Amino acid sequence: MELRRLGGQGLEVSALGLGCMGMSEFYGATNEGEAIATIQRALDLGVSFLDTADMYGPFTNERLVGKAIAARRDEVQLATKFGNERRADGSWVGINGRPEYVRSACDASLERLGVETIDLYYQHRVDANVPIEETVGAMAELVQAGKVRFLGLSEAATATIRRAHAVHPITALQTEYSLWSRDVEEEILSTVRELGIGFVAYSPLGRGFLSAQIRGPENLDEGDFRAHNPRFQKGNIEGNLELIDRIAEIAREKNVTPAQLALAWVLAQGDDVVPIPGTTSISHLEQNLAALEIELTSEDMARIEKAFPSEAVAGKRYPDMSSVNR
Repeated sequence: MELRRLGGQGLEVSALGLGCMGMSEFYGATNEGEAIATIQRALDLGVSFLDTADMYGPFTNERLVGKAIAARRDEVQLATKFGNERRADGSWVGINGRPEYVRSACDASLERLGVETIDLYYQHRVDANVPIEETVGAMAELVQAGKVRFLGLSEAATATIRRAHAVHPITALQTEYSLWSRDVEEEILSTVRELGIGFVAYSPLGRGFLSAQIRGPENLDEGDFRAHNPRFQKGNIEGNLELIDRIAEIAREKNVTPAQLALAWVLAQGDDVVPIPGTTSISHLEQNLAALEIELTSEDMARIEKAFPSEAVAGKRYPDMSSVNR
């Protein structure tokens, strides 16, 4: 497995990680046994970078990941997040970056995961009501206490990233990035590269849309949050389907799947970029990992760019964009 370095503090992870969110919530029905088997198969195949968060479930995803890696902790670079505060019944509290909450959330995550140290601890969303210096200061205390090894941010704006990095080195920024979510190219990517911060691309398959298997909300299970995503709605999805059909054509010519081509495109953005596609099945996991073997030429990249121009994507990433790019 190819390794990639995130940031300048010494964190190395597999070039392709595994996002675990959908194993517990948001994408319809879940199966814990299959999820654990998928995580363990990922470890067998050299995937060392697992991504979870306290809000997934809520709380159940961390327990699931902890159970899956209990006998294999030394094989894993474990990332989790705090900041999107939810109650045990799933109800929403709000975004919380207060220092006392940072400390309590970390302790709770350590207990659920069954580990002594979190390798990469992210602020999941930036709290607009708490100075980033206070939040990152509390996160830095966790590093000093040995509870966390490296610090990260998710969906933070460039000014916030700079202010946070001045308090304590930020190892990674996690933000949505794929063929149909490319707003980070405007200034985020150049900023993190200037500062020596690694980039973790979540939803590199466009929430499954880039697999070319979802033709509309009718393809989604009951309870799947994507049914409410603007890009999957009538009026937007028709144009987006035209884009993915063009990618599918290129993929057929290269004898790969559209998902593999989409992942190869993200991987080709730089050695400091690590995509973390999520899946709940071993077969999809293995297909995703095959993207590491795909080499895209400059001609391939230019053709993909022409077939799927970022400005042609219809719809926002989230129904409410107020909590991202803060």
